[in-house]
Amino acid sequence: MKIDRGEKRNLACLSAAIILCICLQPVNAQAKQEKKLIPMGCTVGIQMFTDGVLVAGLAATQNGTAPSPGGEAGLVPGDLITEMGGSKIGSASDFKAAASKLGAEPVSVTVVRGGETLSLTIKPNVQSGAPELGLWLRDSIAGIGTMTFYDPDTGLYGGLGHGINDIDSGVIMPLGRGEIYRSTVKDIKRGSPGAPGELSGEFDRQNICGNILSNTQYGIFGKLCTGRPEHGKAIPAADSSEIQLGKVTVLANIRGDEIESFEAEITRIYRGDTDSRNLMLSIRDAKLLAQTGGIVQGMSGSPILQNGKIVGAVTHVLVNDPTKGFGVSIDKMLVAAEESTQKKAA
Repeated sequence: MKIDRGEKRNLACLSAAIILCICLQPVNAQAKQEKKLIPMGCTVGIQMFTDGVLVAGLAATQNGTAPSPGGEAGLVPGDLITEMGGSKIGSASDFKAAASKLGAEPVSVTVVRGGETLSLTIKPNVQSGAPELGLWLRDSIAGIGTMTFYDPDTGLYGGLGHGINDIDSGVIMPLGRGEIYRSTVKDIKRGSPGAPGELSGEFDRQNICGNILSNTQYGIFGKLCTGRPEHGKAIPAADSSEIQLGKVTVLANIRGDEIESFEAEITRIYRGDTDSRNLMLSIRDAKLLAQTGGIVQGMSGSPILQNGKIVGAVTHVLVNDPTKGFGVSIDKMLVAAEESTQKKAA
């Protein structure tokens, strides 16, 4: 599924088999059981910008007859361009301005790749009359996803349960800045085997309700500025050792702004798994199955409750069986939130 600036998209990511649908103090397992969070389940509009431009892909030049000069220089999809020809690149408009000054002479570019900064030199192709670099670029992404929890002690939230990935290169989008917005679900594309469904939602860019501090493999994290729920709704966050096979409740927003409870079951637990798919889920709720066919794109982040505790969040759907999917345990989200916000503070 292509993700772009459109406001009626979700933030799930497609692979061959599946779709991706805080300043905490270090704690031990016993203390984690005492941590209380407010389970959310509401969809939010999400807009995120890179601090630079992301190389989404390479393109042929000279009307498709010549290779990409960027590719020949060593750029690869997933690189973040932060400087070109001595000019700082923070957005697509910055890149466009720098590119307008190019001629036939080689130009230096600075890229960030895997946390390392590299200096490369591109020789533009001018055979078609204008300098061509052969790069597909992206500097932002937008869509809807689901908020998982709110921490009343810190004012921070967590959502999605998986990272926001660039749809073309597959890398986690490097965060420059981002905001979340109040949203409403307007329509549902029902899922079926081989054809995953999705929530269609709208959000108002003037109605900001929080920021995005980090984009990690276990979700996005930030601070709410409006719409903070009541402290009294908080419930304990379960340690991974407490999660059991069996019945769970999933909180999801599949129409308007209403949050509903649906029955599901944890059918397998992957202990110690470092992926964002360490819980296997099966949807049992007849109402949800009738309306959505199961798990659909946009439900990523829907909180999972068991025995009065929040145990995790929905993250993926099986393409060939939308009644089944995966979730991530809440302790993985909390660790990611702690680590990412500490890095932000540093």
